[in-house]
Amino acid sequence: MVQANSATRKALNFSAEYQPYFSKRRPVYARRGMVATSQPLAAQAGLEILQKGGNAIDAAIATAACLTVVEPTSNGIGGDAFALVWTKGELHGLNASGPAPELLSIEALKARGMAEIPTHGFVPVTVPGAPAAWAALSERFGKLPLTDVLAPAIRYAEEGYPLSPILAKYWKRAVQIFKARLTGPEFSHWFDTFAPSGRAPEAGEIWASPNHAATLREIAETKAESFYRGALAEKIDAFSKEYDGFIRKEDLADYAPEWVKPISVNYRGYDVWEIPPNGQGLVTLMALNILKGISFSERDTVETLHHQIEALKLAFSDGFEHIADQRNMRYAIEDLLSEEYAAFRRALMTETAAAPAPGTPPKGGTVYLCTADGDGNMVSFIQSNYMGFGSGLVVPETGIALQNRGYNFTLDPNHVNALAPGKRPFHTIIPGFLTKDGVPIGPFGVMGGFMQPQGHLQIIMNTIDFHLNPQAALDAPRWQWIKGKTVEVEPTFPHHLAQALAERGHDIKIALEPNSFGRGEIIWRDPETGVLCGGAETRTDGAVAAY
Repeated sequence: MVQANSATRKALNFSAEYQPYFSKRRPVYARRGMVATSQPLAAQAGLEILQKGGNAIDAAIATAACLTVVEPTSNGIGGDAFALVWTKGELHGLNASGPAPELLSIEALKARGMAEIPTHGFVPVTVPGAPAAWAALSERFGKLPLTDVLAPAIRYAEEGYPLSPILAKYWKRAVQIFKARLTGPEFSHWFDTFAPSGRAPEAGEIWASPNHAATLREIAETKAESFYRGALAEKIDAFSKEYDGFIRKEDLADYAPEWVKPISVNYRGYDVWEIPPNGQGLVTLMALNILKGISFSERDTVETLHHQIEALKLAFSDGFEHIADQRNMRYAIEDLLSEEYAAFRRALMTETAAAPAPGTPPKGGTVYLCTADGDGNMVSFIQSNYMGFGSGLVVPETGIALQNRGYNFTLDPNHVNALAPGKRPFHTIIPGFLTKDGVPIGPFGVMGGFMQPQGHLQIIMNTIDFHLNPQAALDAPRWQWIKGKTVEVEPTFPHHLAQALAERGHDIKIALEPNSFGRGEIIWRDPETGVLCGGAETRTDGAVAAY
């Protein structure tokens, strides 16, 4: 049997023999197909499509649609999506994030007496991109009809499914919060849908949503046309008008996802790929660009952790200052990723913690899934409503939970991310992909708000610098920069390292539970044998389905 070259095998650690103390599971191996995501039923739905003759793209769509049913605490039909697709020797990017409605502007909010964008209700609702993403991916790369691909999701919505433990936990928390905060009549449809008995369903309890099933069926049969230019669009429009919202059927009709060229940096011989802005994947790349000028011998040392945190802080401060809808950015991506600028930012790091500030470049609550098939196709896909259930709004009799991505706009008219009609907001959800010498290694991602670039950074370094297999790379204790010098660490984070970081000037906070540290999945493909090696998140109900 042909073996992968030793350098690649060492770097990606396909061997399951090495099991770090923090790893709770073994990685999963397969040859013909693999799906990794945060819900076992969704992973099995993707595998079902692979076994019916679909490819990795079909499996990704099936899994994504199913996740709107079996993990509504993190995503929905009314959310956004991004994808990186490897097929026929090329990596493709899809930006399916939606813009602000044409009626939504800084002036319109000031006229209503608003000084900031609220988290819930119609104000932060932007045009949903997820259904358009499913249709676009299916049309360009899929093998099976969309009606077949969405069938498992429709089945679960129609017949119901038993809640998994972590899902039930966050569902219950959301209902408790929403009962206290969402008191207007426009929110009643959310409670009718997700708390029909006046409470959240419990773990093991069956929950179904026939309206959700009917909507998914209509999306499948019309290739999402109904959602943007048909009956579903009319329902969204009517709901918004009834409660003086901003989104209209014209906003939906004008929408189309955008195929984009992925961006990358070379990190120790591997190309790390992200979607270009308006997403925050650029933050990961800027941090890696800074760190590649430093050698790391071990993972669990204060030197390694300190440099990771400081580089990430510098990258994030640039991200918050410079990232927006790409049409509105003041600096080119290539300038932010230049070697010159990385060296300049690297030179700012010292042996103690610093309060980050943006530089001036030289001029020039989410679900994640990944899939692979036996023909070499691979997909990195992420989808979200934001902040768990999103805006708290469900379009009557549809099961469509609308996102609240507009919350990420600023009302400062001089900022690159200022709210404007037809403009996409700074976006948190980012899929990742890894290649080496033009050969695909595979998809990776970590969901969870502003933890995502930090999770990408940590699992890429766990893989390339410290040779952890996919499962171990995910299981490793994580840290999260919050603001200023404040860094949160997981309860399992080694105490002596937390103490050593505090001595360097970091304000270390130990989190009581791991829910804020992201949830990720990885699939690596052995370049020589084609064997797939996958890992799924143990911080949630993650699963790898394979054959």
